[in-house]
Amino acid sequence: MSFIRTVFSTALKKSAKSLSTPSFHPKLSNLPPNVLYSDLPDVSIPELSTPKFIFEKCTRYEHLTAVECGLTGRKYTYGDLLKKSKNLDRHLRKNFGFKEGDVVAILLPNIPEYPVVVLGAQHAGLVVTTLNPVYTPDEIHRQLKDSSAKAIITLVSSWETASESRRLLNKNLPILVIRTEQTESLPGGAIDLHGFLNTDVDYPDPPPRRPQDLAILPYSSGTTGLPKGVQLTHRNMVANLCQNQTLNFIEDATSGHQDVVPAVLPMFHVYGYSVNSLLPLSRGAKIVTLPKFTPEDYVSVLRTHKPHVLLLVPPIVLFLSGHPMVKQQDLQSVRIVVSGAAPLGASDEHRFNKKVGRSVHMVQGYGMTEATATVVVTAVKLKEEVDVQGSIGRPVPNTTVKVVAIDDPSGTPLGVNTTGELLVKGPQVMKEYHNKPEESENAFLDGWFRTGDIAYYNEDRVLFITDRLKELIKVKGFQVPPAELEEIIRDFPNVEDAAVIGVPHPGQGEAPRAYIVVKKGTKVNREELQEYVKTKAAHYKQLKGGVAIVDSIPKNASGKIMRRSLKLEYEKTNK
Repeated sequence: MSFIRTVFSTALKKSAKSLSTPSFHPKLSNLPPNVLYSDLPDVSIPELSTPKFIFEKCTRYEHLTAVECGLTGRKYTYGDLLKKSKNLDRHLRKNFGFKEGDVVAILLPNIPEYPVVVLGAQHAGLVVTTLNPVYTPDEIHRQLKDSSAKAIITLVSSWETASESRRLLNKNLPILVIRTEQTESLPGGAIDLHGFLNTDVDYPDPPPRRPQDLAILPYSSGTTGLPKGVQLTHRNMVANLCQNQTLNFIEDATSGHQDVVPAVLPMFHVYGYSVNSLLPLSRGAKIVTLPKFTPEDYVSVLRTHKPHVLLLVPPIVLFLSGHPMVKQQDLQSVRIVVSGAAPLGASDEHRFNKKVGRSVHMVQGYGMTEATATVVVTAVKLKEEVDVQGSIGRPVPNTTVKVVAIDDPSGTPLGVNTTGELLVKGPQVMKEYHNKPEESENAFLDGWFRTGDIAYYNEDRVLFITDRLKELIKVKGFQVPPAELEEIIRDFPNVEDAAVIGVPHPGQGEAPRAYIVVKKGTKVNREELQEYVKTKAAHYKQLKGGVAIVDSIPKNASGKIMRRSLKLEYEKTNK
């Protein structure tokens, strides 16, 4: 397949200059040309399992609140987290005979028990596979079958869904349920998890887990195909926590201060669990959980708990910037905002800071399930040195990345301001896909993981993600990134949200088509929007596929636009 290199020099504010490697980082001088490495020193990764790594912090911060429910106020201290996790570990092994490497499925929203359950199961030597709590029984059944799960842990309210999933599997898996209120009745046949958490049991400790042992099995579609189990080891998890700690988003707790971090990003997703749960716990912070995002509940957490760090996805950043419910004073305690899972444009960052009325560190992170969450970040120190607005920054410690031409089997790294596929190496990169040898082999190129994301870097060696490889719009040989157009469209008056897909076009192969959500009580003229895009983007990027006004943009739980859903709907209505 031919590839046309697109140079973004017109989009850069700074004049071209030669690439220099910081003299304080000796490893950079040994890298091949155009391979990017972190400008932060490598970190030492302890030979510990994930639970052992977190449990060390539990001892240090024993009396501090570790996690609290933002709806009910139900909470656990770090001492509780340690004790309840170990109780669960012993009960799982004693009562069910689970062996090292067995898989337990977690079907839960964000609740205070989530890290207790995961750490307890992992300390027992088990592997955790995380499920989206809004999945249907069919979807759950497929993951249970593929992962060979031996038990399900869920809520009382999800009992029926879990039971139907078990019926489809045709296996009598034990289902352990969590009661979020004392008045909840235990369904017939269910096992009360709190009985395990709160009861000591005399049972030998398990043998220590090795760093190379599997820790968690989340599911990801990768660059193509149906969801696949991503084998993440304890070393993957601990490495990424150590990498993220060096970025100092969250401060270590002291006798006089404890960072507060809302946890609305779904913990079944690796970003939500690793970065929004384990990372705060590794610093002694207080996590405030929300089972799902609603404007009222999130604003209530802002006002009641006065958080210091917000870990978000772009749709929530846009909500905070634009919704009249959110007042300037609601954000006055916020020290730093980290946005990930999808690109956030420079104009989006500007609108947020305008809402806050002061300069808040707005940093972006980039990663994926296959890399245990984090690969590249705009660290606070980096933002103080160069202009990184709209960028995802530079690699985290111990990580190298390169941009290569699409379908280039040699993997030759491309130079500055040239787009291609982003490849990554680091201790956080997965072992392989579960039971998928062919997909595992295709995911790597000479040891480099192929992200499937399109990127480029500028003269300051900061990276920009432009889109997903499989979502690029092909216009007469040119490759148009939908995210670039979406940022432009969102900046048009009265546009609340936007998505762009490629649709068939007789003269140019494909053409961009926009779907927009209009702010309540306002209107948007389609023709005026199309003329506005003409002033902001090259001729081949024009919205010749039309503009559709919709009630909402389909997005997955991590905030990524589900462009495939829009394409399928378009194809269905235009047969």
